[in-house]
Amino acid sequence: MARMHARKRGRSGSSKPYVTESPDWVNVEREKIVDIIVTQAKDGKSSSEIGVILRDQYGIPNLKLLTGESVTDIMRSQQVYPNLPEDLIDLMKKAISLHDHLKQNPKDLSNKRGLHLVEAKIRRLVKYYKVEGALPKDWKYTRERAEMFIR
Repeated sequence: MARMHARKRGRSGSSKPYVTESPDWVNVEREKIVDIIVTQAKDGKSSSEIGVILRDQYGIPNLKLLTGESVTDIMRSQQVYPNLPEDLIDLMKKAISLHDHLKQNPKDLSNKRGLHLVEAKIRRLVKYYKVEGALPKDWKYTRERAEMFIR
């Protein structure tokens, strides 16, 4: 969200090189990868953390080229994907930590504004996920509900 809350122009970046097949030096079977993903997900890791673990510890540079599915697709097929989307969970964690900070420091106006901006992002994401069907139509964001999901 480049210019929504700041006057910055966003980030430009290079695109990944176009690769159609997995490298020859990757020799891990699909079943072992699925087992690793399921055990990491049961330990409470998010899909992005699982991707980093697969890259760093197991030497798998691109899971989608190797298996044909992404980490979240495998987590959904194995029924270990969380009920809420990962980006919504991360924003709710940020809002909860800002709210806890504001309880201790009520005069911190810049973080108060930051809390308002994060909660606005949460509301926009909830609206999007309701349309997409990832959340029920009657789901609403409240701090209490967010603390219940996160803690």
